Amino acid sequence: MDKNLIPISPNKSFEDIKKIDEDGVEYWEARELMIILKYSEWRNFGKVIEKAKSACILSEQAIPDHFVDINKMIQAGKGANKSILDYKLSRYACYLIAQNGDSTKEPIAMAQTYFATQTRKQELFETLTDDEKRLLTRGEVTNYNKKLFKTAQDSGVRNFGKFNDAGYLGLYGLTNQQIQQKKQIGKDKILDRAGATELAANLFRITQTDEQLKSKLHQGEKVGENRASRTHFVVGGKVRKAIKDIGGTMPEELSAQEHIDEVKKRIGGRKSLKIETLTDKDSQGKINRKTIK
Repeated sequence: MDKNLIPISPNKSFEDIKKIDEDGVEYWEARELMIILKYSEWRNFGKVIEKAKSACILSEQAIPDHFVDINKMIQAGKGANKSILDYKLSRYACYLIAQNGDSTKEPIAMAQTYFATQTRKQELFETLTDDEKRLLTRGEVTNYNKKLFKTAQDSGVRNFGKFNDAGYLGLYGLTNQQIQQKKQIGKDKILDRAGATELAANLFRITQTDEQLKSKLHQGEKVGENRASRTHFVVGGKVRKAIKDIGGTMPEELSAQEHIDEVKKRIGGRKSLKIETLTDKDSQGKINRKTIK
C-alpha cells in the first residue's frame, strides 16, 4: 500500500479525500475511504457498508440521501475495461461506516474518536450565547482566511484585493466597497460587522475555495491569478445559490451587527470563552486537549 495513503490523523486523512460536487455539496468515495480505514478487500468493506446502511434505516434516514451507487471503469488487464461498484457517501454515511467498522483497526478507532469529537464540539457550540457563537465563528473565519490567502498565494495570486472581491461578488453580488456602502458600515471590515448567519456563509465560501484551489495544485494544474479569482467567484456563487434554494436571506440583506471588538469587550469581563475539545490522537495514541479562547 502507498504509505502516502496511510492517515497521519483521522482529521487530516478524512478531510483530504473529501470532494465537492457541482452543486457545492461535499462527499466521499467509498473506495478511497476503504484505503484510509485500512481495509484491503472490497468484499469485507462492503459488509461494513451494508451494516452502515441498516443503521441509516434505524435512524429513520433515507439511504439514497447518504449512500449513492456509482460505477467506475477500471483497466482489468490486456486493455480491457471493467465496471466496479463504488458509493458516493455523505459525511453521515462516513460516520455510520466508522461506527460499524472493526474497532480493533487503529484507523477505525481513530475515525470513531474523530466523529465523537465533532459531535461533542457541536454540543458545546449549542450551549453558547449568541455573542459567544458569533465571536467563535469570527475567529474561525479569520484562521481559515489566512489558510486561503496562503493557498491563493501558492496559486499565483498577487492582487489580493481583486481575489477577495471575486469571492464577495459571487456570494453577495457586490464588491467589498459596495457591501460596505449598502450596510452603511463605513470602512469597517465586512466580517467584523457580520452576524453569525452571515459569518457561517462566508466561512463555507472560504473553506470550499481553499479546498478547490488545493485540489488543483495537488493535481499539478497551473492555476494563476485569474483562474484562482474565478474559482473564488464560482464557489461564492454556489453558496449564494444554496442560500436562495433553501429560502434564506441573501447576505447583502442581512443587517450589520455591532462591531466584533465591542462584543469582545462586553464578554471580556465574564469568564473567558473556553471550549474544551478533544483533538485527534497523537503519535503515542494519547488524547490531546486544547482550549479555544
